[in-house]
Amino acid sequence: MSQAKIIDGAAFAAGLRGRVAEGVAAFRAKTGRAPGLAVVLVGEDPASQVYVRSKGKATIEAGMVSIEHKLPPEKTQDDLLALVRELNADPAVDGILVQLPLPAQINENAVIATIDPDKDVDGFNPVNAGRLAIGLHGFVPCTPLGCLMLLKDTLGDLSGLDAVVVGRSNIVGKPMAQLLIRESCTVTVAHSRTKDLPSVVKRADIVVAAVGRPRMIKGDWLKPGATVIDVGINRVPADEPGKTRLVGDVAFDEALSVAGAITPVPKGVGPMTIAVLLRNTLVSACRREHVAVPEGL
Repeated sequence: MSQAKIIDGAAFAAGLRGRVAEGVAAFRAKTGRAPGLAVVLVGEDPASQVYVRSKGKATIEAGMVSIEHKLPPEKTQDDLLALVRELNADPAVDGILVQLPLPAQINENAVIATIDPDKDVDGFNPVNAGRLAIGLHGFVPCTPLGCLMLLKDTLGDLSGLDAVVVGRSNIVGKPMAQLLIRESCTVTVAHSRTKDLPSVVKRADIVVAAVGRPRMIKGDWLKPGATVIDVGINRVPADEPGKTRLVGDVAFDEALSVAGAITPVPKGVGPMTIAVLLRNTLVSACRREHVAVPEGL
């Protein structure tokens, strides 16, 4: 039995970042400035610090301006909202990203709602969620948009395909379902409480796993030849004592002999998230300066 095609998200993301860098150079030539991405980090969460560093490095590599605001963990919600409003009004800022999670004293929803929807390159603002739901142009959360890019690169036209999204989060599951509906798929949103989840997954031509449970989706749940996008990033014990390794929400080794194509973990969906963030920032800059968005983004 042949093995599934491995969908190389890292290679696709590298290509997208290259196209973004070319677009940034053209944008700078037309406008005399580079797009600016402002990232706000509140507190000292180690994982968040790693994410912010990697985003800043990727922003600079793409030729953009990286603007970082690092605030102490005791900062009040009012202080953070005031900073967001300043960034909303700053003409040099095209994208605003407030790194989550936030300290307990700050209401994440209030912060997200305060970000200018036209600078909301994370796509979390309720206005952008509404735009996606009714088919208007807006910003889509980076991870599901990256998943869609990988699906279209692998399958081409998605119309008419049966898609199951396992997971219903605002960050991945719900926007992923909306994107697939927009592509004329027949979409089911399933989750950990779905009755007879294996049979629901079994009928899908496309499975997007974003439930946050290591290896939850087994190989024999899959329809032969299905395309599997594994969004899960879970740390589990490694063979070496005291070590951990990353696995997805799909039992990868089992799925390899059933699926037609599958993303690995790591180097699958993960690299797409920052690449799409850079893409969204360039799109925002182009819209704000009334410059045509480059093709291929």
